[in-house]
Amino acid sequence: MPGEHHFHLDVGSRFENIELVQVVLRDALQRLGVAEDARHWVDVAVREAVANAIKHGNAQDPGKQVHVDLFLEGEDVVIRIEDEGIGFDPEHLRNPLAPENLLKPNGRGIFYMRSFMDHIEYNPRPGGGTIVTLRKKVAGPTADPDSV
Repeated sequence: MPGEHHFHLDVGSRFENIELVQVVLRDALQRLGVAEDARHWVDVAVREAVANAIKHGNAQDPGKQVHVDLFLEGEDVVIRIEDEGIGFDPEHLRNPLAPENLLKPNGRGIFYMRSFMDHIEYNPRPGGGTIVTLRKKVAGPTADPDSV
């Protein structure tokens, strides 16, 4: 893992595990000295990404894992979420702002993630699945490197 600050979690594909990821994420971001406003938006984006990995990537199969990594790369907080599903092509997403999609109850998660983060990248995962990498520029770390 790049940098001194990082964490890694593997969780089963159950929605109740989203809260575990968020507790660890919030603590790590706070220890890194990330501003409260940025912590909030990163938290929302990661919640969406993990929920998508559980629901769409792993089809809620608790035998499949969601892998979450957080690390610093320069001034960026980088969060990588991997599922073990069949893969995903973001080019086939419908625009949630198109008139015909405005009243649909789903399809906005990736739109929100793109709005809240500075950069999002999707890649196939070796062995199957998708890797979603979220980046948010933050001020340099103010925490003790051994605290995360």
